[in-house]
Amino acid sequence: MSKRRWQIAALLAVVLVSLLVVNLNGSAKSNESPVGQTQSIPLNSPDELKLVNVKAEAVTFKGRKALRVSEAPSGIGNGEALGVLPKTDFQDGTIEVDLAGEPGPGAAEGARGFVGIAFRVAADQGRLECFYLRPTNGRAEDQLRRNHSTQYISVPGFPWELLRKDFPGKYESYVDILPGEWTKVKIEVRGDKARLYMNGAEQATLIVNDLKQGQTRGAVALWIGDGTVAHFSNLRISK
Repeated sequence: MSKRRWQIAALLAVVLVSLLVVNLNGSAKSNESPVGQTQSIPLNSPDELKLVNVKAEAVTFKGRKALRVSEAPSGIGNGEALGVLPKTDFQDGTIEVDLAGEPGPGAAEGARGFVGIAFRVAADQGRLECFYLRPTNGRAEDQLRRNHSTQYISVPGFPWELLRKDFPGKYESYVDILPGEWTKVKIEVRGDKARLYMNGAEQATLIVNDLKQGQTRGAVALWIGDGTVAHFSNLRISK
């Protein structure tokens, strides 16, 4: 082969390799999923929420900007009390948030400052999964109350009363928390399994291996229970 032909052949080989690399990269990009993407929501305006049986306002709570969420005048008897984030669409991934809950003024004796995060929330709020806290239980003198510091529930069909009656101790657990204090919560969801982590701990506080609504998807929501005033800040959703 002459030198000229050798140069042309080498040039063609370089071009072919370059085209192959471009095609491979393009294929990889076209098949990329949103895994690894993080959606950060500062939670500094109630306009971010669809309010369901709650009211919300922007405040500064213990040195940080937050949303204060409490019962609407109509009360919680009309269903779950939620601040739904309609721009979220969550199936599997991680949800992280800073939150604080405490009994509100005039709350009943059984109020515990119920506060948590609901996920895979249906558009009509008729289906959801939820982890929540009972902050006043964290340092109670009664050990049984301490054991009920965290809770998993699922709507429809699986309120805390039924889960505690039929599966005592399986869907709730102890964690050291205080009412009205910022607490870091992380929820990991994979398929029909979910784990609740507290305050940066490496080990989960509560593990659920059979999410009751199956492998669904939906919005993320701020959740409160009866007689609660709650604060939420720095929500992060990773898919």
